[in-house]
Amino acid sequence: MSTPPLASGPEGTDALRPLLDTVLDALDAGTRARGGPLPAGGPEAVATRLRDALGEVLPRHGDPHALPTLVRALAEGAADPAHPHCVAHLHCPPLALATAADLAVSALNPSMDSWDQAPAASELEALVTTAVARLAGQSDALVTTGGTESNQLALLLARESHGPAIRLVCGANAHHSLPRAAWLLGLPDPLVLPTPTGTLHPDALADALTTLPGPVLVAATAGTTDAGVIDPLPDIAALCHTHGARLHVDAAYGGGLLFSDRHRPKLAGLAAADTVTLDLHKLGWQPVAAGLLAVRDPADLTPLHQHTAYLNADDDTEAGLPDLLGRSLRTTRRPDALKIAVTLKTLGRHGLGTLVDQVCDQAQQFAALIHDHPHLELHAPPTISTVLFRPTGATDATVAEIRRRLLTQGHAVLGRARLDDRLWLKTTLLNPHTHPHDLAALLHLVEGNTPA
Repeated sequence: MSTPPLASGPEGTDALRPLLDTVLDALDAGTRARGGPLPAGGPEAVATRLRDALGEVLPRHGDPHALPTLVRALAEGAADPAHPHCVAHLHCPPLALATAADLAVSALNPSMDSWDQAPAASELEALVTTAVARLAGQSDALVTTGGTESNQLALLLARESHGPAIRLVCGANAHHSLPRAAWLLGLPDPLVLPTPTGTLHPDALADALTTLPGPVLVAATAGTTDAGVIDPLPDIAALCHTHGARLHVDAAYGGGLLFSDRHRPKLAGLAAADTVTLDLHKLGWQPVAAGLLAVRDPADLTPLHQHTAYLNADDDTEAGLPDLLGRSLRTTRRPDALKIAVTLKTLGRHGLGTLVDQVCDQAQQFAALIHDHPHLELHAPPTISTVLFRPTGATDATVAEIRRRLLTQGHAVLGRARLDDRLWLKTTLLNPHTHPHDLAALLHLVEGNTPA
């Protein structure tokens, strides 16, 4: 057997070109075989089909057809975020141009832990992170794998800046990664304030800040996972300033509103935060992963600086080679900034803002359809692009069963959220190509699977 070709180097493009055709054909075949937003039959049926396609994982002799076979199997068994009825999660369909840029990263395989592994990529990342940070009213940003890592980093920086006694205060609407990060970092138990209206109430926060001793980190949310609502950021920022509390804003979902002139005002107060979580693999249409943590004071990043002679020797740094180890908790990592840079440069703020406006408009249209439907109940008008609804008079068990039935049929991927002590069907609209008739068809599917 000849030595397999490499993806980069003088012959890399010639080796990749026919393989890309193979992959694209297999993706198309798998998508056609699936025929909908996800595979039909439920977990066991999907697992059986995948096992049959894979066969032995590590055979003694290789299979030259493994690439098309497994790509087709993965596509056939995928939940496709580009399908208008795949609307359960903050799981966006990536832009083709961003995906193409990601291919270049895979081929070149730079690693962002030292300049000599990623000369151009390190400069590109510095330029991109500065631009995105300034969009959020901050001064610098680190690239992360997403909201969970960003939130954990935010708590770590707060601990290093204010000491291990700092206490997290957040609403019950906050992302689960925040109290989990407090546990991982050995911080005191968080104070979780009730959010009966869905957002963190300034009066409840004021009472907490008045009585809590010691340093406090307040975490607000701009785009909750369940309902997509935004905490009152200006009021929260003012309270943090008055009481000397540090402020982190988890804008993993809502941060994409920064691109839109129409919706950007919903994020008023964001610039007052000490740290901000952003995720461009949500309202930024990037392939996973494309997270960032933006910081107002670059000095907060100082505790991340590490030294190891084989990556950032003192004499190399003094000679002008950039030191990258302080830009992440990870060592080996991909230059995810390339796909972000390609998207920002190609579409501009106006183009990305148009996409944001489109999905927000879809949510308003969908909410209007539900409001006017005689057999459906709307939870509330959408703030971003999340809409919650349920069949009128249905029990929680019925709502859960409708969702599972549509999943098993392969007809729709709906989420679930518990608010107001009731279970709701959740739709998160992130596909700018969705049309009104797609939304009407989705409601027809729900109605058709609702017991009489």
